[in-house]
Amino acid sequence: MADTEKNDKAMEPAADATPNVTEVETVEAVTEDEAVAAIEAKVDRGEPILQVRNLVKHFPLTQGILFKRQIGAVKAVDGVSFDLYQGETLGIVGESGCGKSTVAKLLMTLETATAGEVFYKGQDITRLSGRALRAVRRNIQMVFQDPYTSLNPRMTVGDIIGEPFEIHPEVAPKGDRRRKVQDLLDVVGLNPEYINRYPHQFSGGQR
Repeated sequence: MADTEKNDKAMEPAADATPNVTEVETVEAVTEDEAVAAIEAKVDRGEPILQVRNLVKHFPLTQGILFKRQIGAVKAVDGVSFDLYQGETLGIVGESGCGKSTVAKLLMTLETATAGEVFYKGQDITRLSGRALRAVRRNIQMVFQDPYTSLNPRMTVGDIIGEPFEIHPEVAPKGDRRRKVQDLLDVVGLNPEYINRYPHQFSGGQR
């Protein structure tokens, strides 16, 4: 019995001892909340490169052959908003048919938005057209998922890569386009001599 009492006393904390639990809770609170906030405050991300506000795309459902009338709409995109900063990568995840591709097309203005705004470097590109829109598209491009449907099998890789220069001749004058295309092939790790090959002559990864 005496030994038990002795052990109990040994386990009792000293009167002036500070409980460690409080210290641990303080450390956790700083780590999860204040520390993260402090780091974010020090990092000046500047203004977003891309700002999307309440983006909406509804495709009308019509009925009739000669006299069509709208009987409803498919809400492919319904109120999407996000900011994208320099150096960030954004992934949109969802099941098939949920509107991911439609969002991408709206950002490229390949589809006309039903409502909403898309600001690229502070400029609402949904309101642009003609030369102003072409200037923006020099900096925003889409890489399609399926190379078999996006690459023309009748065109050489040189013609495919050089095609944008027909729209943006200021980027590469006509006499300099072949060299520019070869430089681009080299940038992505392809032999510049492949300029006259066709898409089917490349491996799946190369396409």
